[in-house]
Amino acid sequence: MDAKSVISHEVAVAAGPFAPGHLGELTRIVPFEMVDEVLAETRRTQHRIRALPSRVVVYLLLAGSLFPGLGWQEVWQRLTAGLEGMETATPTAGALAQARRRIGTAPLRRLFDLLRGPAAGIGTVGTRWRGLLVCAVDGTLMAVPDSPANQAEFPKHRGNNGGAGYPSLRLLILVSCGTRTVLDAVFGPTTVGETSYAPRLVRSLREGMIVLLDRNFAVQALVDAITQRGAHVLVRVKEHRRLPVLERFPDGSYLSRLGAVVVRVIDCEITVGTSQGNRTGAYRLVATLADPRTHPATELIKLYHERWEVETSYLEIKSTILGGRVLRARTPAGVAQEVFALLVTYQVLRLAMADATATHTDPDRASFTIALNTARDLLIQAAGIISGTTIDLVGTIGRRILARLMPDRRIRTRPRVVKRAISRYNAKGIVDRTSYKATISIEILTSRTA
Repeated sequence: MDAKSVISHEVAVAAGPFAPGHLGELTRIVPFEMVDEVLAETRRTQHRIRALPSRVVVYLLLAGSLFPGLGWQEVWQRLTAGLEGMETATPTAGALAQARRRIGTAPLRRLFDLLRGPAAGIGTVGTRWRGLLVCAVDGTLMAVPDSPANQAEFPKHRGNNGGAGYPSLRLLILVSCGTRTVLDAVFGPTTVGETSYAPRLVRSLREGMIVLLDRNFAVQALVDAITQRGAHVLVRVKEHRRLPVLERFPDGSYLSRLGAVVVRVIDCEITVGTSQGNRTGAYRLVATLADPRTHPATELIKLYHERWEVETSYLEIKSTILGGRVLRARTPAGVAQEVFALLVTYQVLRLAMADATATHTDPDRASFTIALNTARDLLIQAAGIISGTTIDLVGTIGRRILARLMPDRRIRTRPRVVKRAISRYNAKGIVDRTSYKATISIEILTSRTA
């Protein structure tokens, strides 16, 4: 007779019809009490106990972000897969759609407001530079389903090669570069430009921050608004933008004005060398940190490279989580609900990663893919939902991250291409996707005039 093994595990979840409402171990970051609070504040708590209570529907929406390639009934199956032996509902697709409409957008928006911000351990390696929390702002486009309602709200974005295949929305986020947690976000139609959305992110800035901006955001009014909040700015401007020379400094930078704001201008050339040759680019950076003794020009130039952390955040959201897919919702209200759910899900993954690395290592070495796949596994298993008597900030997600840390980041470069992440074809013929080891040299230019 063959020997047999029986493997069993216990799960701790909410009682009754609330049991399917969880996010696996990530529930500890989005606990039941928090969800109930936002439902009460937004008046979306059910008036009677339903087969799909409001709290459960909120967790369903967040779980949908972890499994973006699945239909809502399949997402529900994953929420209930680890609840074997418990009596759970088997809702139809129509019932799930009605429940999502009943919840609306407000609870997800409020949940995002509660969770957004830098991770608690902001002393983590790489989060601060000379005492300032390093942040960045940038925008991206996200494709939405091609329904008449979405087309009316989110017109197709016209690119260099004509109109896009899908309607698109424009998303701007403010991130903490060290942990890539989201401090704030705003989104809407692409008919509104990035510089029009950006002022709405200023509300989340304060003294003790420095914001890194691309040259598209080198707008006088925006820089003025940021400085009025007490934050500092480091922004690239066009090379030939006229900026008066008020005083030259020994490090090659000079004092100037951008409207009413006193700034320091740094002209430099950056050369990136690889086995394929050298590439040199000219940069003109403007900083509101005017003292060259406390904030040397060379350090500011190196700091500006951290702006690319916001691009990595978009890669993690659009490619790693979504897999290059179009969003699900076919109405503008559903799109807003889905985007806020996606932002919340990304944020809780990043907070879990920050908890794991806070006292162990640089968060750059933590793998987002490992965090995401572990969170998916634990949701299916309904594992780690409620903490035990022992406080465990690292958790299963953190332990798997720490067990497979990535190497220290090395300077590498690769050609920049535009392509859909799930396309099997090159967008522009033969594309070199090789990442090359690189060296960077910086030369500050002192011969330029305003």
